[in-house]
Amino acid sequence: PFWMVVSDPTKSTVFGLTQPFCTAEKSPKEPKRKTAFGSVGRRIPYRILHVINQDGESLGNMHRAEALKLRDQHDLKLVLLHENVEPPVYRLMTGQQIHEEQLKRAEKKKSSTKSEMVQKELSFSSAIAKNDLDTKTKQIAHWIEKKYRIKITIRQAKDSNTDMFMLFDQILETVSAKATYLSKPKVTREGVSTCILRHMSDKELKAYQKMEKQKNSTEKKDENEDLKSNDL
Repeated sequence: PFWMVVSDPTKSTVFGLTQPFCTAEKSPKEPKRKTAFGSVGRRIPYRILHVINQDGESLGNMHRAEALKLRDQHDLKLVLLHENVEPPVYRLMTGQQIHEEQLKRAEKKKSSTKSEMVQKELSFSSAIAKNDLDTKTKQIAHWIEKKYRIKITIRQAKDSNTDMFMLFDQILETVSAKATYLSKPKVTREGVSTCILRHMSDKELKAYQKMEKQKNSTEKKDENEDLKSNDL
């Protein structure tokens, strides 16, 4: 075989001959990804740790050697909980506890992604028949239960005097116990209006339920006063 000596300090020489010439550069190493929630083994870069036991109780700060000794004595795993604090927080856990926590985190991430990403759309005329509107509002209620966002588009029908904004409010009224406007009704172009509904947050739900309770209490009080007035 023919060999050609190339003066290049980046190429090593073996027995006076260079390695085969290649123009491809070495690909840069990818940064190490953080491991998923689980046992860190004995790979602990910190000297002092804040340790929590398997029951969730704090054991205070200790040297990593002491934490590893506790881990080995009780046949447990050491898991990193919070790295961006001083000192970092580690927890002693059983294999079953780690597995259950991994399932919880995966489910939480899955549901969070679904609720943020999924948006359904409905479009219909302002002259929609009552039965068809009832069917669509039932579909909206079903999607709200799944915490989807719903974009509703209403087209103004010819020779129709229906107030589209009132129609939006009528639709919202059917799911008002759980939904609210993400984007209030607005005219996007001539004869076309849209809005976006979303599921209320836990805080909004509590506030709504409190308001409804006060409203019902006031109405009941008024009814009782009317009955007394009638008796008199």
